[in-house]
Amino acid sequence: MVKSLATSLLIGLVRLYRLIISPLFPPVCRFQPTCSQYAMEAIARFGPLRGSWMALRRVSRCHPLHPGGYDPVPPLSPAGSETPPSHEP
Repeated sequence: MVKSLATSLLIGLVRLYRLIISPLFPPVCRFQPTCSQYAMEAIARFGPLRGSWMALRRVSRCHPLHPGGYDPVPPLSPAGSETPPSHEP
């Protein structure tokens, strides 16, 4: 239950960002899906800790020197594997 509560809280915060803060700025995300959509998917798929870490790494790459492009949340690893597949170029 704690994981689902933390997951719901974090996804709610990202939704709040998208509703209140994001409309104040022009759309500049260099990636598809957007960084906020990526964050929600990563948190939902991998949980609050790993998903937040993945989202933070993604946002840190969203700058003019990075080419951006299509960068989806990786699928869950096969059973028994701890690390999700790398999707960095």
